[in-house]
Amino acid sequence: MVDSKASIGPLEIEILRYIGEHYPIRVAEVAEHVAQTTGHARTTVLTVMERLRRKGYLTRKQMGGAYRYSPKVPNQELLRGLVKDFVDTTLGGSVSPFVAFLAESGPISEDDLNRLKRLVRAMEKKGGR
Repeated sequence: MVDSKASIGPLEIEILRYIGEHYPIRVAEVAEHVAQTTGHARTTVLTVMERLRRKGYLTRKQMGGAYRYSPKVPNQELLRGLVKDFVDTTLGGSVSPFVAFLAESGPISEDDLNRLKRLVRAMEKKGGR
């Protein structure tokens, strides 16, 4: 079970997203990616991955003499939970500041705009819940 009360930092999010796209995966493979993108060492990556496992975000299984890590939840579910926590905690449960940010932050792709429109229509059908 994921500990939704446990805070999660930017490096943890990057590692979770990468593992979610490449699992099951060894620490060395994650460390190689992280070294290229952020410059963090393998020992840091291992520490973060083990912290994420203790928090309930990752599982590990020994395969061929090495542990392979997998996410407990798919990336989409992980991101949905992180956004929910952000809206609840930082924005006090209101999505209005987030929507205002989107409107004022510059260009948005046509694809993303169409997805947002579909989501709004679906919310209207549900009665705004």
